Amino acid sequence: MRSSLTKLLVICILATFPLAAVSQSKSISSERLEKYSDLAVEWLQEYLRIDTTNPPGNETLAADFFKKFFDKEGIENQVFEFDPAHHRANIWARIRGNGAKRPLILLNHMDVVTSDPARWSFPPFSAKIVNGSMYGRGAQDMKNEGLAQLMVMVMLKRESVPLDRDVIFLGTADEEVDGKGTDWMIANKRDLLGNAEFLLTEGGYNLLEKGKVKYIALDVAEKSTLWLRVKAQGKPGHGSQPLAESAPNRLVHALAKIINYQTELKLTPVVEEYLNLMAPFQTPERARIYRNIKILIKQPGFRAAVASDELNPQLRDTISLTMLNGSRQTNVIPGEATANLDVRLLPGEDPQVFLTTIRQVVADRNVVIEPESKDFRISNSSPTNTELFAAIRKVAGDYFPGTPVVPSLTSGYTENQRYRGLGIVCYGFSPYAATQEESTTEHGDDERIRVEEVRRGPRVLFDVVVGVAGAH
Repeated sequence: MRSSLTKLLVICILATFPLAAVSQSKSISSERLEKYSDLAVEWLQEYLRIDTTNPPGNETLAADFFKKFFDKEGIENQVFEFDPAHHRANIWARIRGNGAKRPLILLNHMDVVTSDPARWSFPPFSAKIVNGSMYGRGAQDMKNEGLAQLMVMVMLKRESVPLDRDVIFLGTADEEVDGKGTDWMIANKRDLLGNAEFLLTEGGYNLLEKGKVKYIALDVAEKSTLWLRVKAQGKPGHGSQPLAESAPNRLVHALAKIINYQTELKLTPVVEEYLNLMAPFQTPERARIYRNIKILIKQPGFRAAVASDELNPQLRDTISLTMLNGSRQTNVIPGEATANLDVRLLPGEDPQVFLTTIRQVVADRNVVIEPESKDFRISNSSPTNTELFAAIRKVAGDYFPGTPVVPSLTSGYTENQRYRGLGIVCYGFSPYAATQEESTTEHGDDERIRVEEVRRGPRVLFDVVVGVAGAH
């Protein structure tokens, strides 16, 4: 995803559907399950060693990695190198069902964000295993889930699982930057999506605390991304002759206004419901906040304090300063200086209204603020009263008894937004559990996943897939 996951908004629901026996993996011998787990560790190490840093991506290397397994297993597949000059490619594979129900898509992106090897304990593409954890860029986002999806396809094929739905594997390029891979598939190969009913991809988060999974959160809705560029103009000159109205000075003054500006706190219905439901599980002090949120968001003291609270991104539009550019030489005052802002809007917010407000906050005719792209996507969501959600709850109960499965609103971006527009019910779901510390390595230093999760995660996903796609 384009930003590391923040604390997720969770609300409890009930959903009931008649299900096939979802713990299909229990019918597989322990010896075979151990072999699949061994392969998962081996294959993830191989996958993490493929450098698909975006930019430039080079996802053709990853597509070839998946293809060799699909070819070996006799699984129908195609690689689409939509930008050969830059080695950008998608891969699609399918295991056919009997057609009684619409397909399920297992979606993953093959690119990863940049990394600074000097800040890592081990090289980012070493896949080194130390103290029970496997280190590598993509271990959390999202080569781990791509590997689990590969294992599911292999297990379905080897175990000859009867299916009511086609199960489609889709690995895409460029999710971390422009989403060109998914856009190309939708524009050129939409027929291969098979009028799918369901899609699973990244975005879910299963919090592990003190050795126990506290909750399993599914991404069912997201904030909208509005990236802005701030451009200041001024007279250029020599660094030895300060210019009060230089472009860098104007930019700094503008950014100070933006950073100090506090967006309005807003209580959306879904957040209000979450707070009411979760209040009984908080400390007395937090419970008071949750139960009185309508009153508190109107109080200046609370508005100031919430900026550093985990509830902040759930209650307001957020602005993060992420990039600065000026002169290429220390002794040159540039005529132009720029900055980039990562803005995330709550569901229902109007990007043009927000842009107008920020321009008024800066109020400098020599500073221009424009969106990086005209392609603004309004927030969307998926319902939770579905067979897929129920299957996930059932499987979660098998592996983590008593752990709630809850919908979530995440501030990060996933490709769910693009596929929901096609009428597909899309969830962000992870078959892996992670501690708060482990989850923060996503897009960060020393990204890693515990080997025990690599061994278990594909089996969890397999059971979910069989639960919703297996023949009844």
